[in-house]
Amino acid sequence: MKRTATAVWNGSGKEGNGHLTSQSTTLNKTQYSYKSRFEEGVGTNPEELIAAAHAGCFAMKLSFVLGGAGFTPDSLDVTSTVTLDNGAITNSHLVLKASVPGISAEKFKECADDAKANCPVSKVLNAEITLEASLV
Repeated sequence: MKRTATAVWNGSGKEGNGHLTSQSTTLNKTQYSYKSRFEEGVGTNPEELIAAAHAGCFAMKLSFVLGGAGFTPDSLDVTSTVTLDNGAITNSHLVLKASVPGISAEKFKECADDAKANCPVSKVLNAEITLEASLV
């Protein structure tokens, strides 16, 4: 399986702007700029997209891990906060709030740690990955 996305950038780094389009067109000429990346401008940015990818990947992987252990989650609510520091992504902090009927706290932690280590986005990130996991 391969997926593609295209970035088009016009102008200088600070004054220019661009847009992103994904293969599925979920992103379709979605704007991004210096302001949307480093200030509070309209549009998206690479770090926000990595955070979304990590949260989504982790949630799906955890669902598979839980299923393999005999549990079906009612809900997995995941937030990823990606930190950009001195030009490098240094951390992705995952916060998980899960409703998983019948699971013990110990088994839940084991499954969450497995998903954290083994979701494809975690494997590609060259950054510290931290996790706060709670059953709700």
